Amino acid sequence: AAGGRSRDRHVEGQRRIEVTNARLAELIDPGATPELLGSGFQVTEGPAWDPRTGHLYFSDIPADTRWRWSEADGMEEVMRPNFKGDGLVVDADGNLLVCEHVTSCVSRFRPTGEREVVAFHTGGVYLNSPNDIVTRGSDGAIYFTDPDYGRHNDFIGVERKPALGYKGVYRVPKDGANGEAELLVAEDEFDQPNGICFSPDETLLYVNDSPRDHVKVFDVAPDGTLSNGRVFHEGIGTGESSDGTVDGQKCDEHGNLWVTGPHGIWVIDPAGELIGIVEFPDRALNHVWGGDDYRMLYVCCLTTVYRVPTLVG
Repeated sequence: AAGGRSRDRHVEGQRRIEVTNARLAELIDPGATPELLGSGFQVTEGPAWDPRTGHLYFSDIPADTRWRWSEADGMEEVMRPNFKGDGLVVDADGNLLVCEHVTSCVSRFRPTGEREVVAFHTGGVYLNSPNDIVTRGSDGAIYFTDPDYGRHNDFIGVERKPALGYKGVYRVPKDGANGEAELLVAEDEFDQPNGICFSPDETLLYVNDSPRDHVKVFDVAPDGTLSNGRVFHEGIGTGESSDGTVDGQKCDEHGNLWVTGPHGIWVIDPAGELIGIVEFPDRALNHVWGGDDYRMLYVCCLTTVYRVPTLVG
């Protein structure tokens, strides 16, 4: 049900983002000041930008709540319960796709509010707990990761045994296929696949593995299948979430990968070399570009949500 509760926006003028080197300064102004849009959440995740309405959507997983923010209306609670939703994305038709931990499915919310189940099983076996999600521009296909974090405890999901014996990366056609998700990688490819995103030309798909502290990259064929999986960058943290770990990730217009890790967001060039780290005052979990020119970076930082201008889209 939609709620009327809202949270005030604050500006943290004394907190500046630390930009670690000159090369990174070409992508974000070293003097950039993060603006605190909201605080007091439990665990924020899954930010998604809706260009049609100018809204930022995100999840507070343990609070079982979906929030949205806009320049005009500030912070608003729009859905509770939210099936402990995690990753979100707005597709090309303006629908909101949600990875739900409680239901172990991917759902689609139409602008009218109607909810549809997009994916809930693979080969007749229930999924674990879909986590992060992206759509492919060329055909609208839906790609998502499926670790089992939402089955570990009742804090971010519902404690229960997994039905699958592995954690995978999946694809669903734009309009779904009777809830069936197609496994795109080998069953032993990942320990816990998490953040997922395409390169700008959609010839590459990046997927990170939180316990293994690395990001993998796959070649994407014209038919949408994946091949040639290899480690793109490793050594991002220790695998312990308290230290900051690979989680949310997005590519900028130049193909640089922005992925969360210790101290903030790690920026890695297309060759796999670390450019630098954008350090935030709170532990960064996920992020998305938005705004009129897609150069405003919105960042979910555990119990807070920030935005900061960048020099890239």
